[in-house]
Amino acid sequence: MPVKSNKDFAKKVFDILKKEYPKAKPALEYSNPFELLISTILSAQCTDERVNLVTKVLFKKYKNPKDFVNLRTEELEKEIFSTGFYKQKTKSIKACCEELINNHNGKVPADFDELVKLPGVGRKTASVIAGNAFGIPAIVVDTHVKRLSNLLGFIDSQNPDKIEIRLKELLPESYWINSSHWLATHGRKVCIANRPKCNECVIGDLCASHLLVMNKKK
Repeated sequence: MPVKSNKDFAKKVFDILKKEYPKAKPALEYSNPFELLISTILSAQCTDERVNLVTKVLFKKYKNPKDFVNLRTEELEKEIFSTGFYKQKTKSIKACCEELINNHNGKVPADFDELVKLPGVGRKTASVIAGNAFGIPAIVVDTHVKRLSNLLGFIDSQNPDKIEIRLKELLPESYWINSSHWLATHGRKVCIANRPKCNECVIGDLCASHLLVMNKKK
């Protein structure tokens, strides 16, 4: 796949997506940084829709790190069972909450470097929280962002860290947070894996993959 290295090209693509999805936002539902943290941990290998169903009940019962630390392990496993990998997620949530209580006064730190130190939190989760909870410029590389970044020719790599770095090179910092939302929304609605709606795509004329297919048909 040819790589498009031009910043103007990248901005043109995202300007179109920005206009198409002006209200794009995270699919996870939350009301504060702590809820977003827990939801993002639960979202690993699970759909956002499923997580939202679970947290709608979970957050009514347990509202802060202390609540989760005091909750019996077996009970938390039962509460989050349907999100998958519930045993590991329970360990991560409990360890993370203990860390928040012991070193952050029970609050989610508004600092990327401190976020990635939390148990169960990697760059992706830290970026989700930094950008959406605190407005700190960050790019979240989920499955949609990874797939579309390659399809559009921004990069030829499946490595999330390399994709994050490349998008940050191509885009103005003011675009970083929403760029993930625009790509993810487009990936869910139009550029669906294995069954893309290319005829409905607002960036089809700019898509390296679409143009490659069209040229082969000529």
